[in-house]
Order: sequence, then structure tokens, then C-alpha cells
Amino acid sequence: MTQAQELPLQMRRNGLDPAEELARARDGEGVVRVMTPFGPPAYLVCRHEDVRQVLSDPGRFSSASTPFPGSGAMDEEERAKMRAGNLIGFDPPEHTRLRRMLTPEFTVRRMRRLEPRIVEIVEAALDDLERAGRPADLMAHFAMPVPSLVICELLGVPYADRAEFQERSARLLDMSLTVEQRAAAGREDRAYMAGLVARAQADPGEDLLGMLVREHGDDLSTDELVGVARLLLLAGHETTSNMLGLGTLALLRHPGQLAMIRDDPAQVEPAVEELLRWLSIVHALAPRTTTTDVEIAGHAIPAGSFVMLSLPAANRDRAFIDDPDTLDITRGAAGHVAFGHGVHHCLGAPLARMEMRIAFPALLRRFPRLALAHPDEQVDFRAFSIVYGVNALPVTW
Repeated sequence: MTQAQELPLQMRRNGLDPAEELARARDGEGVVRVMTPFGPPAYLVCRHEDVRQVLSDPGRFSSASTPFPGSGAMDEEERAKMRAGNLIGFDPPEHTRLRRMLTPEFTVRRMRRLEPRIVEIVEAALDDLERAGRPADLMAHFAMPVPSLVICELLGVPYADRAEFQERSARLLDMSLTVEQRAAAGREDRAYMAGLVARAQADPGEDLLGMLVREHGDDLSTDELVGVARLLLLAGHETTSNMLGLGTLALLRHPGQLAMIRDDPAQVEPAVEELLRWLSIVHALAPRTTTTDVEIAGHAIPAGSFVMLSLPAANRDRAFIDDPDTLDITRGAAGHVAFGHGVHHCLGAPLARMEMRIAFPALLRRFPRLALAHPDEQVDFRAFSIVYGVNALPVTW
């Protein structure tokens, strides 16, 4: 079997591009039925405007029944405990209550205070990459360590535990594993974070976890604290690290645009937005459940149906942007849905943007002759991961 046959439609890629059959679904029917790992099939929404419509309407497209990795192997009591505090799995007003406590920590202004420290972390990772010698794995020495250390310091998670939580995260996101294996990873992850929350409750520090205990300890249950921290840790390193890896690969394939980012600071911010759009590393957002009969792109969808949203297809929609399959860092790609849209727009987007804005030009300036250390066709993509990326990216300079 080919990889495309083994993967559900919403996860199929052709290297850095969405699979051709996914593009055909967007340009043809707009909504197609797909198989899911959590039982019933789902309606996959592929067009940019339709994706934004669903994300703008939590009343008709509910996140409250969203399955999560391994949930099929748990009873209802355990599912409730595992879901507590996970913003992705709630609708307003419960979602609003949780998010309101976190939003002040993720404003652009608050993120700017972190900028000097992020610069230090990036430079230290570049030193480590250089010390590793040629060839070196960019993922192991740069793309994974930078966001991992940033989110560890922000949350109050020991960086010494990074190998452990990165391995668990990879299992949680790996759709080639069984439901039971992913459930086991979820339980291990929750137990680990519960220990950190207990320590923060006993002696709250100056980090985000300590702040939540001090300022919202009466408003958040222990299960909710654990859930919030788990989500922030997972999202805070998996997504940005894979953007740094895939983004570097994309730029190496477009040397003219790489040079622009390296040499012209004004090109960096629009480049980050275009890379987010063009790569769309999250295949599909967590499924919504329709609360009433709805119609999308002329398709009648009954109440109680699962609806999934294809971000790579939506961000390559010709109705959204001209020449969508071409990477053009000069345009900035305002309006992409790589971070979602509406009430569930990614809370950590300002932090992720800052990390990429600092990391990409620093990498390219330090190693102006950066190149892949093996043939391009040998790149090892994480095909079965919910967050797309590469397993390794050997580079030379």
C-alpha cells in the first residue's frame, strides 16, 4: 500500500504540499466524508470561507464533544478528568471562563518582555548546533530545543524533563499507534503534570503555573490546572518546533526567499505569516459536533454529525489568495487559518510568531551556507502525526 492509501484524506500530503486528492475535494465538492480514528465518519470542510464560517459559530458547531487522543479507551469518568481544563474541548461560556484567565499572559506586549530571553535561547541553540559538527540534525539541536525551553521557562516545567515529555507528546500525536497506546501516553502525561501542579500549589513560583495557582486557585480545580498546563506544554513545543523544521526545509528549497529573510529584517514578519499559511502543519482542527441540521457548501449535514476542518486545503484555496500553491514571503498572507479562527484562535500565536521571527533570521545569518546534508528526496516526514513535520533534518554549512 502507498502512504496515501494508509492515511485518512485529511492527513495526506505530498511533501510540503497537500495531497492532490485533498485539493480536488476543495475545488470540487468542498465537503467530503472521511474516516476518523474515533469511530463515526466526519464531514471534512476544505474551503477557506467555509472553515472560517464553522470556526465563527460555536453555537452550531460544538467543541464540547470533541474526542481526544486515547479517549476511546477510557470510561466517562476518566474522560471528564482528562478533558478538564483543555480549552480545545469546551464552548463558551466555559471556554471563555478558562481562556480569560490565560489571555493576559499571552498578549503581544507581555510576549515582548520575553524577547531578550528568547534571543538568548536561540543563540545558545545555534552554538549547540555548531558544536555538534557537520552534518547535524537541525531538529535535535535547534528546532526542538528552542520552543521547548521557552515553554518550559514560561510554564515552570523542568527543562531536564524535555526528552520524557517530547517522547510522550510524539506518542499522543501518532495516529499509527493504537487507541490503547495513545491513552497510555495521555495517562502518563497527566500524571507527570499532576505532580508539577501539586508542587506549584505547595510553593507557587513566578512562572505561569504559579500565577494560575496564586491568582486563580479558587476558580480552577486541580484537574483544570493540570489540563491547562498539559495543553500549553504540548501546543507550546510541538507546533513551533515543527514550523521551524519545515520552514527551514521550505526556505532551503527557495534560496532566493531564504536570502531575503537572512538579509532584510523587514521581510521576516511577512515571511512568517506566509510560511504558516503555506505549510499549515496542523492537518485538521479537532472535530466539531453539529448541534442542529446545517448546510455547508450546499451539503446538508444532520445534527449530531462530526465536522472536521482541513487547514492545508483552506490555506491553499484560490478563492482566498492568488496563486496559493506558490510560496511568496513578500505577501504576508493575512487571513490564513493556520492558527484557527474565532473563539478558539490559538492562544499562543503571539509567542509562536515571536519565536519564529527571532529564530529563522538568526539561523540563516549564523549559517549563510546552510544546506541539506542528504538528498532532498530522503527527507523523513512525520506522516502519521497530527502535527506534521520531519523526524530529522540533517544539515551542513
